[in-house]
Amino acid sequence: MTDAAVRRRARGGGGAARRAERSAVSVETARYIERNIPNFEVLNEEALEIIEANAEIVLEEIGVNFVNNPAALARWKDAGADVEGERVRMPKGLARKLCATAPSQYTQHARNPDRSVVVGGKNLVLAPVYGPPFVHDAEKGRRYATMEDFRKFVKLGYMSKWLHHSGGTVCEPTDIPVNKRHLDMLQAHMTLSDKPFMGSVTEPSRAQDSVEMCEILFGKDFVQGNTVMTSLININSPLTFDDVMMGALEVFAKNNQASIISPFIVGGAMAPVSVAGTLTQVLAEVMAGIAYSQLIRPGAPVIFGAFVTSIDMNSGAPTFGTPEAAHVTYGAGQLARRMGLPFRSAGSFCGSKLPDAQAAYETANSLNLGLLSGVNFMLHSCGWLEGGLVSSFEKFVMDADQLGALHHLARGVSVDENAQAMDALREVGPGGHYLGCAHTQANFKSAFWRSELFDYKPYETWSEEGGRDTMALAGERVKRLLDTYQQPALDPGIAEGLQDYIDRKKASMPDAFM
Repeated sequence: MTDAAVRRRARGGGGAARRAERSAVSVETARYIERNIPNFEVLNEEALEIIEANAEIVLEEIGVNFVNNPAALARWKDAGADVEGERVRMPKGLARKLCATAPSQYTQHARNPDRSVVVGGKNLVLAPVYGPPFVHDAEKGRRYATMEDFRKFVKLGYMSKWLHHSGGTVCEPTDIPVNKRHLDMLQAHMTLSDKPFMGSVTEPSRAQDSVEMCEILFGKDFVQGNTVMTSLININSPLTFDDVMMGALEVFAKNNQASIISPFIVGGAMAPVSVAGTLTQVLAEVMAGIAYSQLIRPGAPVIFGAFVTSIDMNSGAPTFGTPEAAHVTYGAGQLARRMGLPFRSAGSFCGSKLPDAQAAYETANSLNLGLLSGVNFMLHSCGWLEGGLVSSFEKFVMDADQLGALHHLARGVSVDENAQAMDALREVGPGGHYLGCAHTQANFKSAFWRSELFDYKPYETWSEEGGRDTMALAGERVKRLLDTYQQPALDPGIAEGLQDYIDRKKASMPDAFM
């Protein structure tokens, strides 16, 4: 089928889609978080100025490598950088000047307009785990991920009230060839959910496929004029930008699609052991990456990213939920705000092998610091296990439940007439109780956040029901959500257009598993 035919077919089926939409069951999704609480700032003005000055020194004297990318080197040379081999050194102020054209916030449009998100400002958008090659559940244990696992995670994300974004590679489906799996993953996000999603970055041509599939889903003109993808571009820390990631960035920036420019920091291995030294490297890398995106297209939407963990100096394993990672994340948030850029960091990070107490402590530390550090886009907000090697079904719903607490924390404290509760204080008086008073009756349904997972029953009831722990309850919730899942309506012509595109792409190349 020709491209023109695909576009014609994508425009068809509108009546059928509207009829399906009217009969579909709506799944409640909370609006993205709009903070009404202050950010926590760990660095004073002097510390911020020192780090910013040192980052400029790094870019000017040490420089960054753009490997296997002659076009990038030529762009930097034309922009006024000193290029020697693959090393790019930037005169003081050049990178920051280029970064100034990046927007302070942008809207990522979902195919359901009610689920579009605004990234930046005081907003926080929550997206699920990204990238693990393994999955885990209580029934089958740890195993390589399949496409069926991937589809289940997309469905769980769609059914999760507090999750605003469908994410990207929620797990890596190893049963499909490497050069073709991105097509199936994108199709799952586009058809099994109507929340925003991420594109492929594993090869520039796959980023281009992402754009072209979005043009079928949204329309070509809409894609070129609006942002419909936010995708992850990792920097090979320290100070190295490879041709694969930069090639994907070039595609997304050229087509007005958003990229998270994110160093991948394991403190002590890929950055200095000190917080200030790590922040200096993070800022230098982010400025270089964002500046490059603006060389491709001034005004292209980008996010200041910081994936930060420390290292266990005995085993060499990454550690999560640590005080040092918190300090770096808080500081990076301050640096991002000073640049007027959206900020990405934090998530449901843990090093545990199971959704146990270690996982809960480390995850809670990381989720809360993400809220308080001013994160605008939180990737990995649910489902992360074993240092990012595993996407866990049970932990996905455990974390997704806890994201509701972040929503309520972010509301802050109201002091309007109802919140002052003076009528309740007068009605109850000394020695009474508030359970039956008018104010409680009027507000009890919305006054407190309620977990949809945790068990608060009396011991006797809990014991009679089998004495189930949280992992068992989570397993039951996974099953219940998948059993009640209903696919959101999609224009049949668009669905056919996507399938035709995928079939043609797959037929055009042999399978590759490396």
